[in-house]
Amino acid sequence: MALAIRVIACLDVDDGRVVKGVNFKNLRDAGNPVELAKTYNQQGIDELVFLDITASAQNRSPILEIIEQTADQVFIPLTVGGGISSVSQVNELLRAGADKVSINTAAIKNPALLNDIADRFGAQVIVLSIDTKRSSDVKSGFALTTHGGRTTLDLDLIDWLVSAQEIGIGEVLLNSMDFDGTQEGFDLKLIQLAREHTDVPLIASGGAGDVSHFISAVKAGANAVLAASLFHFNIVSIFEVKQALAEITVVRS
Repeated sequence: MALAIRVIACLDVDDGRVVKGVNFKNLRDAGNPVELAKTYNQQGIDELVFLDITASAQNRSPILEIIEQTADQVFIPLTVGGGISSVSQVNELLRAGADKVSINTAAIKNPALLNDIADRFGAQVIVLSIDTKRSSDVKSGFALTTHGGRTTLDLDLIDWLVSAQEIGIGEVLLNSMDFDGTQEGFDLKLIQLAREHTDVPLIASGGAGDVSHFISAVKAGANAVLAASLFHFNIVSIFEVKQALAEITVVRS
């Protein structure tokens, strides 16, 4: 059947400000997260992803005050990630206004956490965040990273994707560290590979530079497309992306 493609804006937050870099480095300020969220909501974005990018490295939870303020300004699904390592944290975030939680580092350390969260709140609240980079050290050619891309593991993307799906997840936020912030296009090989090994919704992230890149990602297997700097710095509008995606038909079983 034909499916609507979601367009998602990502707010990478560091010390209370939205930031964006290239390959997770050389971050520059992109504005106030609450104001950006309000603007994107007005511009018709389908969903927002709020990632506290230093929370895992600093061993803390995302900043609840900012999440509460953001949730007050938007009336669309809000996913929050960064430093989440317990069911109690998930409960706090959902109470603060999040609709879903994005988990990467803690899930790899303790896969049972995914099951615990699914048992308490339902698998639909879990967005498995995967930050991956190309590597010849693993069989698929894509290795996992943790702690906001600071640590590369000898863990294969496909092994983890299949395992996590069996445990129970709602969707996957698939981010290419190699393409992140480059504006050269999504990693289509990565998307195609992930699509071949999972039937949960895939959010393509990392590398959007123009409207055509979103279309290519969807044709490669993405159910949703995410961008950050492209929207933050007004390179392409949300309207342009949604208009282009409305003109293509994607049929999946």
